[in-house]
Amino acid sequence: MTIDFSPLVPEAVLIALSILAALLVALSLWRGVRGAVLRALALAALCLALANPVFFQEEREPLSTIVAVVVDRSQSQDVGQGAASRRAMTDQALATLKERLARFPQIEPRIVEAADDADTETPSTRLFSALSNALSDVPPARVGGAIFITDGQIHDVPDINQPLGFDAPVHGLITGQPDEFDRRIEVISGPRFGIVGEEQAVTFRVIDDGRTPGGTAEVTVSLNGQQIATQRAEPGTDIPFRFTVPRGGNNILEFAVAPLAGEVTEANNRAVHVLDGIRENLRVLLVSGEPHSGERAWRNLLKSDASVDLVHFTILRPPEKQDGTPINELSLIAFPTRELFIEKINEFDLIIFDRYQHRGVLPIIYYDNIAQYVENGGALLIAAGPEHAGADSIATTPLSAVLPASPTGQMNDKAFFPRLTDEGRKHPVTRGLEGANSEPPHWGRWFRTVDVDPPEGQTIMQGADNKPLLVLNRVGKGRVAMLLSDQGWLWARGFEGGGPSVSLYRRMAHWLMQEPALEEEALTARASGRTLEVTRQTIAGDPGPARLTLPSGGTQDVPLIEREPGLYRADIRTGETGLFEVANGDLTTLVHVGSVDAPEFKATVSTEGTLVPWAEKTKGLVYRVADAAGGIDIPAILPVRGPVRVADADRMSLRMTDETVLKGVNSLPLFAGFLGLAALLLVLSSTWYREGR
Repeated sequence: MTIDFSPLVPEAVLIALSILAALLVALSLWRGVRGAVLRALALAALCLALANPVFFQEEREPLSTIVAVVVDRSQSQDVGQGAASRRAMTDQALATLKERLARFPQIEPRIVEAADDADTETPSTRLFSALSNALSDVPPARVGGAIFITDGQIHDVPDINQPLGFDAPVHGLITGQPDEFDRRIEVISGPRFGIVGEEQAVTFRVIDDGRTPGGTAEVTVSLNGQQIATQRAEPGTDIPFRFTVPRGGNNILEFAVAPLAGEVTEANNRAVHVLDGIRENLRVLLVSGEPHSGERAWRNLLKSDASVDLVHFTILRPPEKQDGTPINELSLIAFPTRELFIEKINEFDLIIFDRYQHRGVLPIIYYDNIAQYVENGGALLIAAGPEHAGADSIATTPLSAVLPASPTGQMNDKAFFPRLTDEGRKHPVTRGLEGANSEPPHWGRWFRTVDVDPPEGQTIMQGADNKPLLVLNRVGKGRVAMLLSDQGWLWARGFEGGGPSVSLYRRMAHWLMQEPALEEEALTARASGRTLEVTRQTIAGDPGPARLTLPSGGTQDVPLIEREPGLYRADIRTGETGLFEVANGDLTTLVHVGSVDAPEFKATVSTEGTLVPWAEKTKGLVYRVADAAGGIDIPAILPVRGPVRVADADRMSLRMTDETVLKGVNSLPLFAGFLGLAALLLVLSSTWYREGR
C-alpha cells in the first residue's frame, strides 16, 4: 500500500500557502500567542486538504510456476515389446508425473511431445529445441525447472557453457533397462557409381554398444537379393569388401550382421549401399547376311548412341560366289570368324544376326559356341527375313537350341499393322509404345513375317492372322529375342507415318542386356522424403498386396493399384525412418527412408550420460524409471523457494516463483468528503474554543 498526493490547486500555490502558514505559526509561537498550537494544526489540516493525500492499495495474484515436461517420441523410443517397451515406460512415467505435479496447485506443467520431424530426411532427437520453443513465451523468473522423459539418445544437447535461458534445475527420467546392449552395422564408405564388370570396394563396420558379449561377428553380404559372401568382422574395425558390378542400373549391396541374443533391437543389424552400374561402352556385334533396306536402320540406331562400340559385318561375298579372283585383289575385308566367335565372343554385350543364313561362312561348331555364349549370360537378337524360312536357316544349326521359335518354312505375305499382344501391353519393352493404344495402331503397316511353330517365352507383338512377330525368351543366364520380320525399316523411313522403331529397338536391346528397369517381373521401391513409392511390374496379373516390414520390426500389408497395364504402384506416407523391406510373392527389395547417416539410426542403447552434465550444473537429478519388479518408479517432487543451491539425491527440486500479477488498485482520498470536512471542523472548533476561554 502507498500514499500519493493529488493537489487541488497548482503545486506552486500550494507551496506558497504552506510557507505562509509556516511563517504565521512560527510568529505565533515566537510571540506566545494563546492557541498557537491549535492554529498550527488548523493550518496544517488546511494545507493537507489542499494537497489531497490519496491512499492506494494494490490487489495482486501470485503467478504459477511453469515446469516444462519434454516427452521423447522419437523412433528409438519404439524399442521393446509390451509393458517393457520404452514407449510404455514413457506413457506410464508421464501419467505418474502428471499426478505428482497435480498435487501442487501453484505448479503449471507445460507438456511438449518431441517427435521426429516428418519433413526432414535426417531424423534426430531434438529435445532441447523443443524445450526452447515450449518456454519461448515464459519469463525466466517463472520457470521452475525442466523434466525430460527420454531414453537419453538426444542429439541437440547444448554445450555445458551455453545458457539455457532460465535458472532452474534440469531433470531426466530415463526409459529403457540399465544393462542394455546392441550390435549394429554401418557402411562407412563406398562408390555411388561403378563400371559394369569392374571391381569396386565398400567399407563397412560392426559396432557394439553397451555391455556386449564381444567376439567376432558374422556378416552376410547380398547383392541384388542374392547372397554372395559371408565374412567375419571384429567389432569396431573397418572391413573392406570387394565385389564386381554385375549389371547396369541400381545394384543393392546389403550387409547383415548376425543378431545377438537379448540385444535391444535387430532393426539396425542391416545396412545397404546402392550403386549405379554404368556400362562404359556397349560392345555390339552386328552381322548382316546380305545388303538390304533394313540394314541401314540397324546401323543408324546403333551408331547414334555414343556409348555403343559397334562391330558390323555384311556378307557381300558368300562362298558360292567364289570366282577364282585372288584374295589380294579383292577390296573386301575378310570376315574374322575365329577372332569374333572364339577368342572375343565373351567381350560382346549383344550379338545381332540381321537376315543371316547359314551359307558356310561360319563353321557349325561356331553356332554351338554362340549358343553357349547365350547360356552363360550373353544376349542374342535375330532379325529374320525370308532366308530364315529357307533351307539355309540358322534354325537348322546348333543355334536352334537357344532359339525360342522354329520356322515352318512358310512366309506370311500379308499387309498388317503390328499389334501388341495382351502380354505386350504389360511388358516393359512394348508397354506404352507411341501409337499402340488406338485401333488400328497409329503407325505404318508391314507386309511379311516368318511363319513359326508356337514359340517359347513371351510373344509381345503379333502380325497378320495373330501370328508371332516379336518373341522374347530367357535361356540359361542369357536372353534371346526374335523379330520375325525384316520390315522394321519401313517405320524408320516414315512409310505411312512411320512408327516407334527407335524406341522399340532400343528397349529390346536393353532388355537383352538385362537392364533392371525393363524386367518383366520386378519389385522396386524408392523414397521421396517420408513417402515410400513401391512399384511392381508383372505380366502375370494382379500380384496382390505388398508386405512392408518397418524399421521398428512391425509389418503392414500395402495394396498395390494398377496404374498402367502390368504396372502396379503404391505410395505410403511413413512416420518411421530407416531400412524398410518390401516383399511381394518371391520378390523382395530394400529401401532406406531418410539419410543413412542420420543420428537416430546410429545408437539405440538408452543412456544417462547425455543429461548428467546439465543435471549436475543446475542441481537436477537423472533417474532411470525402470524398477526391479518390472514396473516404473519416479522420484518425488520438492518445491523450493528461492534458488536451488543443493541437489537432492532422491527428489526432483523445482524452484517456485515469487512473481505476481496486478489484478486491480483501490484508492481512498484521505481529506475527501465528510472525513476531511470533519477534520477541519474539529481543528477550527478547537481553536475557537481555546480563544473563547
